[in-house]
Amino acid sequence: YLFGFAFAFGSPSNAFIGLGKRFFALSGMPDFSLSYDYNYFLFQYCFAIAAAGITSGSIAERTQFVSYLAYSSFLTGFVYPVVAHWFWSNDGWGRAFSSHLLFGSGVIDFAGSGVVHLVGAVAGFWGAYIEGPRIGRFDNSGKKEGLKGHSASLVVLGTFMLWFGWYGFNRGSFLTIANAYGQSGSAYGQWSAVGRTAVTTTLAGATAALTTLFLKRYF
Repeated sequence: YLFGFAFAFGSPSNAFIGLGKRFFALSGMPDFSLSYDYNYFLFQYCFAIAAAGITSGSIAERTQFVSYLAYSSFLTGFVYPVVAHWFWSNDGWGRAFSSHLLFGSGVIDFAGSGVVHLVGAVAGFWGAYIEGPRIGRFDNSGKKEGLKGHSASLVVLGTFMLWFGWYGFNRGSFLTIANAYGQSGSAYGQWSAVGRTAVTTTLAGATAALTTLFLKRYF
């Protein structure tokens, strides 16, 4: 709210970051010329939270609360906005619609597989590397110790909650539920694309569940 959205989409800007005063504390909102309104801010806000949440899973039970607040504030307030600017703003160096395309094609990241998930994964990797293993993960000789799960019921509940949330997360990148359309125009085919995204989300979750079941059973 204070500066993250401005770093990502503020103007004037360069290829690295938004530099101007526009959108700091949401000043200048809504800006319909750029399709930036409060709905879009809230959507990006959820993306930033998701990136921090992905990181938290890698450092759970090994981080002090103050450290968690510090890293999550930095990640959501600076790291994620800058990466989002690179690929989703009008001036980012990696955007797909530029006269100087990265590797000749630019980067098309429709729902945040790189901007959100890769940012969270990289931060989580370095966090886990710096903190080291959980207490009890290895014995004195360095041999791995099995860690029992705390609650299978909560794992299943959390999985279904996340799965349900992905239908809004992935389809929300269209910034609409459905538009009426004819045989041409900017909204042509959108209904089909939104539905296809939901089907892909369903198949992805089901495939991941079956793959995990198979690997746990036989390996």
